[in-house]
Amino acid sequence: MSPENDNNLQPSAIETAPAERESVNASSEPGAVLPQQASAGAATAAVRAPAPPEPAATAEGSGTAEATAPAAEVPVAAESATATEEPAESTETMDQLLDQFSAPPAANEGEIFDGRVLAVTDAGVVVDVGGKFEGLVPAQEFLDSGEPIEFGEGQTIEVERLHERKDGYVLLSYVRAHRRRVWERIEKSYREHATVTGKVTERIKGGLVVNIGVRSFLPASQIELRPVHDLESWKDREIEVRVLKLNRKRGNVVVSRRAILEDEQKAMRDALAQTLSEGAVVTGKVKNVTDYGIFVDLGGMDGLLHVSDLAWGRAPHPNSVVKPGDDIQVQILKFDKEKQRISLGRKQLLPDPWATVPQRFPTGTKAKGKVVGVTDYGIFVQIEPGVEGLVHVSEMSWSKHAKHPSKIVKVDDEVDVVVLDLKTDQRRISLGMKQLLPDPWEAASQKYPVGTIVTGKIRNLAEFGAFVELEEGMEGLIHISDVSWTERIKHPSEKFKKGETVEAKVLKVDSQNRRLSLGIKQINDIWANWFRDHKLNEIIKGKVARTTDFGAFVELAEGIEGLCHVSEIEERRPKGERDKAPKAPRDARVTAVLTVGNEYDFKILRLEPEQRKISLSFRAAQKQAEREEIKSFTKTTKSSPTATIGDAVRAKLQQS
Repeated sequence: MSPENDNNLQPSAIETAPAERESVNASSEPGAVLPQQASAGAATAAVRAPAPPEPAATAEGSGTAEATAPAAEVPVAAESATATEEPAESTETMDQLLDQFSAPPAANEGEIFDGRVLAVTDAGVVVDVGGKFEGLVPAQEFLDSGEPIEFGEGQTIEVERLHERKDGYVLLSYVRAHRRRVWERIEKSYREHATVTGKVTERIKGGLVVNIGVRSFLPASQIELRPVHDLESWKDREIEVRVLKLNRKRGNVVVSRRAILEDEQKAMRDALAQTLSEGAVVTGKVKNVTDYGIFVDLGGMDGLLHVSDLAWGRAPHPNSVVKPGDDIQVQILKFDKEKQRISLGRKQLLPDPWATVPQRFPTGTKAKGKVVGVTDYGIFVQIEPGVEGLVHVSEMSWSKHAKHPSKIVKVDDEVDVVVLDLKTDQRRISLGMKQLLPDPWEAASQKYPVGTIVTGKIRNLAEFGAFVELEEGMEGLIHISDVSWTERIKHPSEKFKKGETVEAKVLKVDSQNRRLSLGIKQINDIWANWFRDHKLNEIIKGKVARTTDFGAFVELAEGIEGLCHVSEIEERRPKGERDKAPKAPRDARVTAVLTVGNEYDFKILRLEPEQRKISLSFRAAQKQAEREEIKSFTKTTKSSPTATIGDAVRAKLQQS
């Protein structure tokens, strides 16, 4: 904007002195005229605008006039004289000037209103908001937002009033106003579950960024009804979305396109569901062909024509029967309105070979069949043309770790099977092969009686133990507690590896539940011999193996350990002394008396052969040793009738 335009924004006025400003502010009449003494002798009127004071203007042809006298010093008579002397035309002109340049009511900070673009300068966009009030949208605002200035003179835009001023202008913000309007629109659409249109701007981890006025996140799972793998192809596309989550404080918006598609699909499904019924014959279009069946579009809902319902008998691959886009006539076998699932059939429109299957193949019937299909979960056996049964992988062998069906049989092999279950309404026959083989668990208790030493291979490791295969279909468990008498094993992998051969003892056989318990530590039962050779209150020597905060583990023999609790280590003090003395940590109380690696005498307090537990006492052994020393000393020392145990102890100390 030119300097001339800048001068026209404010009336040409002489700046009042500070004292005059106070006087004007105190006046009850807005827009009052203060008389001032100009250097040229001419009376000049100063008008105060609501904006901060501008530099003093220059009066035409009279130089710079500066007001120095306070407003309080202006005589009332002078005002009257001036008013009397001024002609009527001068008074009318001054009133017009006051009306012309009086400031409009200032807009509140944060208020949004429309403004007309006056000019676009290097400083920014000058906007007229009406009422002879102009503001400036700084150019820096557009630089910070990364958006170019695209406004032209005369264009109407929305702006927001800021609390600052610059170069005589009230600062305005277009970006803030625009963002507020955008957020209001987004919040309204969120409340009303309405759709908004946005443009995909970029692809990020987990989804897309959609510009709906603000950056929003469209998760990959919310793009289509089915998973989308090629996200790059969605860039620069305009799409309709719905706001799922909104956090204006953080500026986070999550949108969904899938929600719109689901609503549309639901409306179509609801309309179609009213016309469909089980048993009806309908015509649909092949939508997708998979290995397990054909998806048929019935006009808003998809139905599945499973490969088993495509034709009687072993049907070829669905690709060889139909192609996507083909019309196909099917029958509705099952319609779940709640889950919106439709099962279709094509072979039901053909003669049914299953009509006499219950009479010819009742449960328990043995039959020969031909392997027509091999899958991960079992094999399909055709027992007659059009009638197939499934031998599940778990029914092919007695072993828990059944081999893959392809390692047992192959397509076109002849196999012997037995009918396990028959469901004519579902056209399903469950067959079995292992039922024609001897069950190893029936003779398990005779073949592996308790106490038998067996050899097997580690097949699997679990947190609680290792599974050992003794023969095909027969496994036993070595529990982690049955590995060692003394070692504390956290995981069986510390002792075993898969495929390793181990020797174990049979501890329990449960043929009914097909369980067999094994143990390794029971092969060499060193505890039984130790318990046989020792008794309660016996004083024995032991080496401290390790200490804990609750006591010390003492090695009494190879593989045999006992526990000396902390309460049986230190000397007990009277209750009064215990209360006064500071209490040391328990582990420190143990290590202060017993040292790892040293041998000490211990007294056996308790024996638990079944649990393999031995309780020891260091304190009791020390007490007993002291009593025996005192007793031995009193026998060899000449005593008097008045001698005491203390005298004997002092005499022993003097001798030593």
